[in-house]
Amino acid sequence: MNFRQLDLNLLRVLCAIHRTGSVTEAGRLLALSQSATSNALARLRHCFGDALYVRSPTGLHPTRLAQRVAPLVEAHLRELESQLCLGEDFDPADDCVHWRISLSDLGEMMFLPPLARLLRDAAPGCRLSNESIDAARVNAALEARVIDLAIGMLLPEHQGVESHLLFHERYVAVSDPGWRPVPAGAPGRLSRLQLTQAPLAVAAPSASLLGTVQRILQRLDIGSPPAVRLRHYGAIPDLVAGTDLVAVVPQMFADAMAARHGLQIWDLPEEAGYDVRMVWHRSVNDDPAQRWLREQVRRLFGVVMPHDTDASVGLPQAPRQTASRPAAASSSPSAAGLTG
Repeated sequence: MNFRQLDLNLLRVLCAIHRTGSVTEAGRLLALSQSATSNALARLRHCFGDALYVRSPTGLHPTRLAQRVAPLVEAHLRELESQLCLGEDFDPADDCVHWRISLSDLGEMMFLPPLARLLRDAAPGCRLSNESIDAARVNAALEARVIDLAIGMLLPEHQGVESHLLFHERYVAVSDPGWRPVPAGAPGRLSRLQLTQAPLAVAAPSASLLGTVQRILQRLDIGSPPAVRLRHYGAIPDLVAGTDLVAVVPQMFADAMAARHGLQIWDLPEEAGYDVRMVWHRSVNDDPAQRWLREQVRRLFGVVMPHDTDASVGLPQAPRQTASRPAAASSSPSAAGLTG
């Protein structure tokens, strides 16, 4: 091949295809159309004089050349990025950085408003985007640097992806303040029988959340299907208010909705919950701007951890949370310069 004629931008496409085994998924990671990604692969094949990837029942299968070259390219690209960031300073008051994060619809409601407010105050020249990345593709998106970090019910499943436990969340039930369980029981807590007899509303914006709620109901021996199943949490307050519907939701969301809409919060018969983590790629560990952003996320939403060593850089910070969960977000503001 003639290396001097190789468009180095194509190497990111090579790495994305090697990681995903799919032209479509690689395009999504890189925010490229399928046709643009296919064209890039055709140019790579021409440059290397090799098919690089051939179709198989499980996706695109790398040739021997691709198996040898792609991991080397990816390692060198990460090292180059790491070296270019060495010695850089980040001044949030003056610098302009565009951070890309991944939040679910519930995460956008709970985490984006307070984070946006902090950035508008401390880093007014910076921008923030919540990218649409499926939970199953978050680790790959971090590796491809499509996103800088993600927050949610996530685990670092790829080598090089790191995580920080922010807090442990638990599920509760919410209802209209005038709703009363049948039969009557202990105030503020629902029994199995009361929950079985209540018409349930369950929000499941992702398969993982749906599976979690279903496991909770199965463990409580509640076999009847929900009266209402919806894809997003945003409609729950209007569904519950003024009706006999009872919704099973994370407590952070319940606290916020109770404050805004006057809903009643009930403990479930058994404790059930999940860990909320922040995940990012190891290649940005020493990037000052990325370190600063991670520190703000920890200070806003995390529990104080004695082993937390990813120190902040730059400006004064928000006070750290010391409770098991961060305070619920207040009403969502519109913030100029921030996109979701």
